[in-house]
This record gives sequence, C-alpha cells and structure tokens, in this order.
Amino acid sequence: LESKIANKSARIAVVGLGYVGLPLAIEFAREGFPVIGVDIDSRKIDSLNKGVSYIPDVATKDVKALLAKKKFRATNDYDDLEDADVIFICVPTPFDEMKAPDLAPVISATKSIAPRLRAGQLVILQSTTYPGTTEQVCQPILETSGLKAGKDFHLAFSPERIDPGATSSQGWSVKNTPKTLGGLTPRCSALAKALLVHLTPEIFVVSSPRAAEMSKLLENIFRSVNIALVNELALLSERMDIDFWEVIEAAKTKPFGFMAFYPSAGVGGHC
Repeated sequence: LESKIANKSARIAVVGLGYVGLPLAIEFAREGFPVIGVDIDSRKIDSLNKGVSYIPDVATKDVKALLAKKKFRATNDYDDLEDADVIFICVPTPFDEMKAPDLAPVISATKSIAPRLRAGQLVILQSTTYPGTTEQVCQPILETSGLKAGKDFHLAFSPERIDPGATSSQGWSVKNTPKTLGGLTPRCSALAKALLVHLTPEIFVVSSPRAAEMSKLLENIFRSVNIALVNELALLSERMDIDFWEVIEAAKTKPFGFMAFYPSAGVGGHC
C-alpha cells in the first residue's frame, strides 16, 4: 500500500458524496489517483456521471475532465469497494430528535464496507462525531469481516475541515487546509499521513483516533460558544443603546487574546 500511495496507483473510494466527500474525491483524482465515489443517492450518481457538479466548491468542468481521463467515476454499488486500496467514510452525522448524534449513516456505511473489506486496505473516517466512534463503533463492525484492525487492515480518523461554498481561489480548500489525523496504530497513522500529504503538506498526527475526534469537537465547540456569546452581547447592547459593531471594532484592536465574532443568524450549518 505504501508504494501504491507513493506512485499514485492506490485506488481510492469515497463513501458519501456530499459537501465533504465530493471535494475530497475530486482533489485526489486531480492529483492523479484513480477514484471512485460511492453514494446511495442515485440523483448524485447520475449527475456526476454526466459530468455535472451539485457542490459549489467543485467545478463542473473538473468533474467532466476527470471523467474523460477515467480518473473518477461515481456509483451506488458497494461491491466496487472490493477493488479499493483506501476507503474514506464521509457520510453525515446529524442530530436526532433528542439532539443526540445520529450515527445511523456512519453505521450503515461501515456495515456496507465490512463484507467487502480485504487485507491491506486503509479505512479513514472523516465524519464529525464524538470521541470513541472510530474504535467503539466502526472498528467492531469492520472486524465482523474476520480481519483485525491494526493488523490485517488499517484504520484512522481524520476530521474534515471544509469551508462550504468557498473555492481555492477564495480561501481555504481541501488543498491548502492543514489536516489532523489519529490512527489506531503508528503504522495506521503513517500510511494515512503518506496519503493525505498528497493533498496538503501540513498533517498533524495525534496519538489516537479519540484525540483526533476530540480535536474536531474542540474546533466546532469553540465556534459554537463564541457565536452564542456574541449574539447574546449584541442583544444586550441593543437594549443599552450601544452600537455593538463599534464595540467589536474596538475590541479587535487588542493584539492578543481576542478573536472577532459577529452577530448572525446563530449556530447552524453542517456540523
């Protein structure tokens, strides 16, 4: 696998072709890797195989070009995973009615991978989730194949860092955003890093999948807390007849210990 990654012959499969999975798949294909995208939504598959992108971050011309070069194709047939060397899981992790994380898509995708898993493959979970998911949820399911994680196949967690709607010319993208990574074993981490450096040179390896999962939550919670805080202060300032935008501009002059957040519609979005 290491040599295949180095010479870009490693076959990459991306399960889940949404705002995380599709940009990832397209960037690996642009780097020269043969890539297959897997999704249960037949509308997405039909659109991509016609060369039409439905994600603002991904240009239709890029999809068409990669299809023509036979570097990318989309399918809803999980049997195609048997030919993959690396499998990324990029499915949604929404809330359920009780505001608890709904892992049904992750579990479903992992159960679909397990019977197709073969020795030597690398599986990387990217879906935002709670610490322990990779080892406590995905690993046992994958091991129903009879293969042992860290011994027969490789397993890691590397959280997505996507700025939805932005293109590489506008700001941060798959190609220039640093990645964090935690493998089940040092070898799992080394192989995942060897692959991911083809996208971005900055890979920060942590000691475990749990640490990588927690790092993603820290990133999100930081934003959530500060968005909530600034919205509350905006309401308070309005009652006190204070221009809160002026307050933010004043606070921004402090060169340390402060980051500007702005009043908005509130916490929302994919994560």
